[in-house]
Amino acid sequence: MTQGVRVGVSIPPAGFASHDDATAYVHGAANADLDHVFTADHVSFFDGRGMDGLMKVSWLAGLHPTIGVYVGVYLLALRHPVAVARQVATLAEQAPGRLTFGVGVGGEDRHEMEVVGVDPSTRGRRTDEALDVLRPLLAGEAVDHHGEFYDAPDVSIRPAPTPPVPVTVGGRSDAAARRAGRRGDGWLASWCSPRRFAEGVHIAEQAAAASGRDAVAWRHGYQIWVGLGDTPTEGAALLAPAMEKFYGAPWAAFERYSPVGTPADIVEWLRPFMDAGAVDFNLAPIAATDAERVAGAAEIRRLLVD
Repeated sequence: MTQGVRVGVSIPPAGFASHDDATAYVHGAANADLDHVFTADHVSFFDGRGMDGLMKVSWLAGLHPTIGVYVGVYLLALRHPVAVARQVATLAEQAPGRLTFGVGVGGEDRHEMEVVGVDPSTRGRRTDEALDVLRPLLAGEAVDHHGEFYDAPDVSIRPAPTPPVPVTVGGRSDAAARRAGRRGDGWLASWCSPRRFAEGVHIAEQAAAASGRDAVAWRHGYQIWVGLGDTPTEGAALLAPAMEKFYGAPWAAFERYSPVGTPADIVEWLRPFMDAGAVDFNLAPIAATDAERVAGAAEIRRLLVD
């Protein structure tokens, strides 16, 4: 079974100039009927940039009483899962039903893992083991775990989140899709075609069935940058330099999977993903102003849901 379609908007790539700007942005997203705001997570990304994703969404949740928040995605392998379970449970207690917790293995900057003593080649196995500790703790179960990477002797986390916090798994690989099926509530994809997305959803749901998980409330999703403009050319002119600055790579590396133009143009590009099982769309819109980012994302939501 799946959930209803939800559309969220990222925080601006450069962050907020002030607390007032952040408050206006989050309230604008809520007033526009967007379902959530989302952010990424990095300890020290390339030149030292980053943010702690859970701390950031905790702050965002405090700016508005009801809007959802989504971490897309948290580098779980860089932290101890018991401490993360406490952080998630704390936010869930203060903002019940509002958090979606996406996790991923990272790896774009291998040095980011080395600075906290993690061998990058172990990040997949670490994430699997961490999820095997985290998920039962968040379900209110007692855990006594002694594994390859983590010890969690005789521990519980109370109170358990009510309602439960959905845990999605990001990544492009078959391994990520299988991880989502075995240990998550959905696969959060990016940088792929609708055909590949449908394939990943199938892999995830097959892995779930093989693991005896036959009643998952699936929250498969797609996370994507979009360029908003009156024409595709105008949208690309805004999106290309923003992505080049953020990733330090040429626009040609992203163009294939970065829809541009009016909200209707972008919905036409996204709809096949919805047809293939996506219910969460995390949009990182680039537009002339922050208000236009929010308005464009809201119109995309309206067109997708209608």
